[in-house]
This record gives sequence, C-alpha cells and structure tokens, in this order.
Amino acid sequence: MTNELQKPVIGFSCGDINGIGLELIIKALSDNRILEFCTPVIFGNAKAINFYRKSLGDISLNFAAVKELNRLNPKQTNLFSCWEEEVQITPGVLNSVGGKYAYKSLEAAVDALKQNLVHGLVTAPIHKNNIQSEEFNYSGHTPYLKAMFESPDVLMFMVASNMRVGVVTEHLPISEVAQHITKENILSKLKIMNTSLIRDFGIDKPKIAVLGLNPHAGDEGLIGKEEEQIIKPAVKDARNSNILAFGPYSADAFFARGHHEKFDAVLAMYHDQGLIPFKSLAHGEGVNYTAGLPAVRTSPDHGTAFDIAGKGVALEASLIAATFECIEIIRKRAVYAENNKNPLKKISARVFANAVDESIEE
Repeated sequence: MTNELQKPVIGFSCGDINGIGLELIIKALSDNRILEFCTPVIFGNAKAINFYRKSLGDISLNFAAVKELNRLNPKQTNLFSCWEEEVQITPGVLNSVGGKYAYKSLEAAVDALKQNLVHGLVTAPIHKNNIQSEEFNYSGHTPYLKAMFESPDVLMFMVASNMRVGVVTEHLPISEVAQHITKENILSKLKIMNTSLIRDFGIDKPKIAVLGLNPHAGDEGLIGKEEEQIIKPAVKDARNSNILAFGPYSADAFFARGHHEKFDAVLAMYHDQGLIPFKSLAHGEGVNYTAGLPAVRTSPDHGTAFDIAGKGVALEASLIAATFECIEIIRKRAVYAENNKNPLKKISARVFANAVDESIEE
C-alpha cells in the first residue's frame, strides 16, 4: 500500500452552514490524534469556521488555509476556501443561505474527489429542501453523487460495527415505493452490496438477507404479490450469479428475533423499513456509506439538527465514525486491488523465469 493511502487525504463538506455540520467538524478535528490517520481538508470558509469555533469555549481547531489542494500541510487540518464573500450565519434557521453555501462546499469537495485530490469524502448534513436549485435537483447526497460520477447505480448503505443495512428505494413517498420494487432494481442493489462487502469490507463470501415489502413478507401472496412475483425471483437470480442472498424475510420478526446478526448485510425495500431498526439496534454510531461509486463517501447517520444548532451540544461521535469508516474503506480497497492484480502477469513472469532457468541449465 502506498504511503498516501496509509494516511489518505479526507475531504469534509460543511453541510448546511446554519445546521450542526461545522460544529461537528470542529469538534472532531480538534483532536490532533486524527492527524495520525489522515490529512483533513475542510471545504468551507474561515469566517464560518471561526463563527462556530468562538461558541465552543475550550474546543479549538487550528487550520492552515490552502489555495491549492496539491500543497496540503500533512501535519495540520487544511481549509480550502469555497467562497470569499460575507455570509450571515443564523444557527437553527432554515433559509436559502444555508442551502446555497452547503452546495458551494459540496460542489468543490466532489470536484476534488473526482480529480483524486482527496482520497475520500465525509459529507456533513444538508437540508434536502433548501439546497434545491438549478444545479442541485436531487433528493439527497446519494443521487447527486451517482450523477456526478455517472455511476449506473449506487446503494445507500448504513453500516455499524454490528450490522449493515442497504435500501432498494431511498427518499421516496411511501405511495411510490411499490412501483420501484422491481426484479431489476433489487438485483442491481444486491450486486452492488455483494461487491462492496467483498471489496470495501473484506468479507470473502458475504451472506445477504433480503426483506419482503409487505407485512409478514406477503404471507405467500395473501397480503400482496411482490414477494412471490418480484422479490423471490430476484433472490433466485442473485444466487445464480453466485451471490449468497436469502429471503424474503418478514421485516418485523427478522429484526425482533436478532436474525440480522446471522448475516453480513440486510437489503431492505424502503427507507424506514431499513433505517428505523438500524438506528435502533446499531451498536455505537452509524455511518451512511454510498456503495457503488468509484470513490469513497461517508456521512454521519443524522440530519442538520436545527433545533440544537449553535448551542454547542451536538455530539460528534457519528461524524468521527464516518471519518474512520472512510479511511478504513480506502485501505480495504487498496488491499483488494493489490490482491486482485492481473494474475496473468504473475503467471507470465513465473513462466519466463522458469524458461530462463532451464536455458541456463542447458
């Protein structure tokens, strides 16, 4: 593994500047021990950081302002300025200013990620309504990143030390969920999840549980047909593709009886079906990971928390977890790439070496 991936450059988008994002970043990066594991880069603005830093008392963050991302200080947190104009920050207020500058930060951070100027990205929370504009017409980070990287499909993957949960549909009204539950969509998510478990989490033969859509997984067609007509065929096709998928399982009994502990990951059909048990049962702090991208992006598993913004009481544990998950996935990908280099090159080199030895002996 290269030295740069042993200590990767991790970018941080600031999220809604009226939310808790910058406060969490300041708290997380104020512990200088994090510099042993990565080189942090905040995509934001010095005055915005100082605004929140003043309200945090003894917590202090020292940073180096940089204009070029190829000239970072590896011994200090770096700040890449995304705007220069004066901005009025109003903690806890949902307004267009918060969304506008959240997007400026995110756009710059994603651009750096695409250029490999940062090796991974941790995104602080945005508000899905006030960030909407001609440039950002997406329901959240996940579909935006999918579009920016032109990925065929991605997976919203919630991960913690004791469980991992992905979802087929993300931020959709319940009334629209069923029409998006297709065999093709389920199979696509299963393939992304399986690949991610192998490459990003180092699990050789992952076992994946698939949940049903309807109560009691449809009760064999009595309470809905999706399980029999869509989900079971998708699971069968996945197994024919050497993916160890099982189900569909009834969601309530599955989590209540602790069956999630027997699998490496769970694929839920819709947002709340997966995220309610995840946030209730995950040990420690959960992380939202976007699987299926060529780059690594994580985020804390919570929102902007306007109700506590600017009060200095927001807990940074989930953002710290997202940071270390980002670092670990980068490392796991590097190990996977090293272990899966073209085997023909190795074989050819060995054959050539043997041929040379034989010619010498003759």
